Amino acid sequence: MRRLLVLVLSAMLASTGTAAANEQVVGGERASIEANPWAVYLLDDRGAQFCGGTIVAPAKVLTAAHCAIGRSPSELKVVAGREDKQDRGAGVTATVTKIWIHKQYTAADEGEDVAVLTLKDALSYQPLPLAELSDRALYQPGTELRALGWGRTAENGKTSRFLMQATVPVLPDDFCVDTYPQFVKADMFCAGYEGGKIDTCQGDSGGPIVADGKLVGVTSWGEGCARKNKPGVYVRISRYAKDLHSVVDASPPGVVDP
Repeated sequence: MRRLLVLVLSAMLASTGTAAANEQVVGGERASIEANPWAVYLLDDRGAQFCGGTIVAPAKVLTAAHCAIGRSPSELKVVAGREDKQDRGAGVTATVTKIWIHKQYTAADEGEDVAVLTLKDALSYQPLPLAELSDRALYQPGTELRALGWGRTAENGKTSRFLMQATVPVLPDDFCVDTYPQFVKADMFCAGYEGGKIDTCQGDSGGPIVADGKLVGVTSWGEGCARKNKPGVYVRISRYAKDLHSVVDASPPGVVDP
């Protein structure tokens, strides 16, 4: 039920010649880290990538609460500036010193699925601004958003070596409620295609979904990957902008406001 982000393109092929009617093409589109410098991924204490995140301030990374709950800072690392997970010489691996989880979080599908990681050292990569309450247009049905991550490229497939991206439209809240009875309009939004052609999936929960140069959502949960009438569900960042700014804008240790 919990959704860990990845980019999945699952297009049904027409039955022509010997092609089966249910044959699928699964994959995403590569994205460059230069164009998306704020995109990061998280490592667990075994060094395995398991979630995604977004640089929202030089020493702050926003991710999903369910990626951080039950973990201590010493069990997490943040990898920034690395498009290819196998290119160990690229980017930096940052140490986490503090974890903030929304105080009302209990489960991803109940809302408040946001967490902020404070890093020991500031990163030099460009942060991504948060969507604000005034950014209502970014959540209107049909608005095209871009999701990014390094996770699986199929529901039961392998994770991606490279940063991937996919474009998905915001779906009407009523559709999301009909699909998922536990869906909370004020806290979440869903995006994807009713036919299930493009979606997010296991591998990078906490990763970004963006539009207009802002972080619109965080990949949170869903059912399966690219399934018909089962879109991905994302945290509505504008709903939590005030709470997040109180954490993100706080001065890190050793820094004094002028």
